[in-house]
Amino acid sequence: MSNRPTILYLSQEDIISVGGASSDMYVTAVQRALELHAKRDFVQPLKPYLRVDAENGHIADRIIAMPAYVGGEAPVSGLKWIGSKHDNPSKRGMERASGLVILNDPVSNYPIAVLEASLISGMRTAAVTVLGARHLAKKGFQQVACMGCGVIARMQLTSLLEQFPHITTIHLYDLNAEAAQRLGNDLRERFNHVEIVIAPDAESAVRKGEVVVTSTVVDKPYLPFEWLQKGAFVSNISIMDVHKDVFLLADKVIVDDWDQSNREKKVINQLVEEGKFSREKLHAELGEILIGRRAGRESDDEIILLNPMGMAVEDIASAQEIYQKAVVENKGVRLPL
Repeated sequence: MSNRPTILYLSQEDIISVGGASSDMYVTAVQRALELHAKRDFVQPLKPYLRVDAENGHIADRIIAMPAYVGGEAPVSGLKWIGSKHDNPSKRGMERASGLVILNDPVSNYPIAVLEASLISGMRTAAVTVLGARHLAKKGFQQVACMGCGVIARMQLTSLLEQFPHITTIHLYDLNAEAAQRLGNDLRERFNHVEIVIAPDAESAVRKGEVVVTSTVVDKPYLPFEWLQKGAFVSNISIMDVHKDVFLLADKVIVDDWDQSNREKKVINQLVEEGKFSREKLHAELGEILIGRRAGRESDDEIILLNPMGMAVEDIASAQEIYQKAVVENKGVRLPL
């Protein structure tokens, strides 16, 4: 027993220093994870939600444990442990979500790294939208609408603008007008070729969007099908924003993982229990589209809804990508077990 195991600790600053604030690394990692998911080269138990006050608490007040094994040529196991309180920004001056990713060597099952998770979690979610837009949005789309203007919205829009330079206009709406103005100003400063429009209400923004991104913490739907223009692609990352009629009237509904999506009383689960939706009515899981098993967009008029719950395989694959780069660049702090 002469080998003394160590773990590499990577703070958010360390992650940023190896490129973790830009979208490229996450798009690569998440595409790999989704393709392996479609090929069933993964293990991913249903994630448990720890809610202290499930009856009265806000939908965003929880801690989630997300374990996964990601296969392929460089297999890895790990866990994301991420907490969220909806009032952290307003009451505590803190970001809504915080957490850690632990990576394990799948040969020995020893932990090899611990990484700050909130940046990884937000950026891998943005990568899902990017991959969705590549396959499900109209080619050459120019108008993007974003509901909610917090930290997650910033990552979503930054990633879209990095990956799709043909975007010309961003339409922003937030119940907090100052948040919309603040995000708009930041985007103008970095992407000065893009027009930023602060919408007076959600409907005005959504009706303009060829791509619509939801990044709120709402617990009740507000976005009906009638607001969506022909050919719209909706990346419903905050899950509870769109009304049931969007699921029922959209030309295609796509999820990341059916079992993960059909739970926790989310809209899909409600529709399944009402007998109005089913696995058979689902068009595809996103990974199936990435590997060519199912079609993506087939006409400019299709209205397509992507409803991703978020998967541990995405976090673990992204963390592994960062870990490998950090090892090469000698970043982070080595800690003995």
